[in-house]
Amino acid sequence: MTKQRLRFFEKASSQQHIPDDHKYLYKSPEPNHRLAIIGTGTIGQEHMYVCSLLGRGRVYGIYDQQLHSMDVAKQNFQSYSDQPLVLYSDIESLCNDVNVDAVMICTPNFTHFSILKQVMSSGKPIFIEKPMATNLENSATLVELASDYSSFVQIGLQYRYKAQYIEAFHELHSRQSIGDIKTISMSEYRPPFLDKVDQWNKFSEYSGGTLVEKCCHYFDLINLMANSLATRVYASGGQAVNFLDLKHQGRSANIDDHAFVIIDFANGVRANFTLNMFCHDFTEELVVTGERGRLTTKETFNFHQNKPSEATIGIEKGEWGASRESHVAYSQEIEQSGHHGATYYEHIAFMDQLDGIASDPATPLQGLWSIIVASAAQHSLQTGQVVDVRQFMVDNNLAHYLG
Repeated sequence: MTKQRLRFFEKASSQQHIPDDHKYLYKSPEPNHRLAIIGTGTIGQEHMYVCSLLGRGRVYGIYDQQLHSMDVAKQNFQSYSDQPLVLYSDIESLCNDVNVDAVMICTPNFTHFSILKQVMSSGKPIFIEKPMATNLENSATLVELASDYSSFVQIGLQYRYKAQYIEAFHELHSRQSIGDIKTISMSEYRPPFLDKVDQWNKFSEYSGGTLVEKCCHYFDLINLMANSLATRVYASGGQAVNFLDLKHQGRSANIDDHAFVIIDFANGVRANFTLNMFCHDFTEELVVTGERGRLTTKETFNFHQNKPSEATIGIEKGEWGASRESHVAYSQEIEQSGHHGATYYEHIAFMDQLDGIASDPATPLQGLWSIIVASAAQHSLQTGQVVDVRQFMVDNNLAHYLG
């Protein structure tokens, strides 16, 4: 049985006199797995911290081709962990280290596929950040490689672990609180993409495009809620405000900063997604309407006023039954560990898989379908035409995934 952690008291100054061998409520779990992390930028360092916070595994070593990134990651790691840290000189030595139990790939999008193929030579369990590749061909090949792999591959689509969406899935699928789902509407309003090394996320060639890079999270959520395959996609959007004057190595940034996407599903569900990336703060909303009511969620994060994120979920039933609205949250330390706690619970799914415990991780096939919808939307945005998903998949040699 997993023991409850009383983290507030564990860190309280008045409790620091207790020797380690006298601890029970404050005793950290013994890490069972040693992880190596490739890529020590923002998300790589988030995974390092979350791994230490959860305690079921430990960060054994790291690698990044940017030595400065590795140095900063090591310095930050030492601020919350007294564990030694191996700094690898290349990916091959990391993969060949018998002390490493699993590998996490947290590098820029355009490197995911090539690094995954390298790491697969190790036979070790793999976690790879979203999007698992920047194009459909590599994404489909990854699914095929994973299906024949001696271990498992988990995709980093952690938004499905946000508190409001965990509760939403429970209401929609377990309790069926609003009956059969008919429409799904999601939106994200947020500031621009943050700075990255070499500004790779400002160029579609390296990121896969905004609807692949950022919105695969939301298309994964919509796919899960619709519980069906997309049949038609239409998108409108472009680059209106962000990075219009940004040039890097003689090239102008070409990343979209807003979009409207409409998706039809085979079971009759219709969905839409709105993205705006030139807002001052973060707001994320979901509205799902069924035959017997409506579910809503909202998350706000006002970082300009240094306020923590707040999330709510509501069920509106009208004459069909009781309506309610409530705040949802994880414990504060978990919420502050990254992506409002979603990364922490994503790590639990990864550790469960390592321990042979039934889990619900994002699979390569689910990752592929998030990119299929995103790529269809990106194509529609560029051509101005509705994309027939079946024909789009035939054209991209993916018809066998239609079932």
